[in-house]
Amino acid sequence: MIKIGILGAAGYTGGELIRLLLNHPEAEIVFANSESNAGNLVSDVHEGLIGETDLKFTDQMPFEDVDVVFFCFGHGKSEQFLKEHTIPADVKIIDLAQDFRIKGNHDYVYGLPEINREEIQKAQHVANPGCFATCIQVALLPAAYLNLLKEDVAVNAITGSTGAGQKPGATTHFSWRSNNLSIYKPFQHQHIAEIRQSLKQVQGYLDADIDFIPYRGDFARGIFCTAVIKTPAPVEDVIEAYKDFYHDAAFTHYSDKPIDLKQVVNTNKALVHVEKYGQKLLVTSAIDNLLKGAVGQAVQNMNLMFGIDETAGLRLKASAF
Repeated sequence: MIKIGILGAAGYTGGELIRLLLNHPEAEIVFANSESNAGNLVSDVHEGLIGETDLKFTDQMPFEDVDVVFFCFGHGKSEQFLKEHTIPADVKIIDLAQDFRIKGNHDYVYGLPEINREEIQKAQHVANPGCFATCIQVALLPAAYLNLLKEDVAVNAITGSTGAGQKPGATTHFSWRSNNLSIYKPFQHQHIAEIRQSLKQVQGYLDADIDFIPYRGDFARGIFCTAVIKTPAPVEDVIEAYKDFYHDAAFTHYSDKPIDLKQVVNTNKALVHVEKYGQKLLVTSAIDNLLKGAVGQAVQNMNLMFGIDETAGLRLKASAF
């Protein structure tokens, strides 16, 4: 069994991670750390887990007892935590924040299995991709492989309220979010940097801008993305390339039919569909922001790091109704 510690276990990602790991055939949760909830039952905070576990939150961090630690912190806290604490060198780390996603003076591998599977399998430390970044990358990576990203790409993507985290804010209250729609961080979302990094990795260069407009949606979970690429490439060739690019991907699938959000909610799947209108290629993609966009992909990365079935603990059915 893979022995696991979770830091920041009381948030949305922490709760989803616990839900997955309780049903993972080769995982054992050793500790779920939350200083503010220490001593409380996990199911008192993550109420969907009532009857599933007697696990309690702890303020302790017995790293010597685990094989891997998941960081479910807010952005910027992982790097600071590692400056203040020592984790044994033989303990693997999977960080769900953005602290180590951009290549630099660290050894973290960017955890997008669709392009970095072999590196993840050998990694000691993995930086899990962002939710918007994952959805947008699966839409654009095959186009980058075809060298199609030569002009600016227009991207719109809408996310559920869980993408804003569990801490209440002005734009997360039900009365504000319900029957409402808004944009935020247009052209300057923090995920653009990691998206560009991966596209450049696959295409070899990237001079074009990724003009990304994020939307807040009137639903709890999921991301739906549209991307427009200007290209003269025949649509038949593009579709064939998309299918080939994801032929061996465990969870990313090309759909011949137009996709919708409910096909992926509550799963670790990413779905992609392509259409052509004149010289404009329209790519749509969809994921669950808490699963393929966060902890589902993190567990997928854990499976790869420990050499077990990549899909272990992740065979989830879409919440179609």
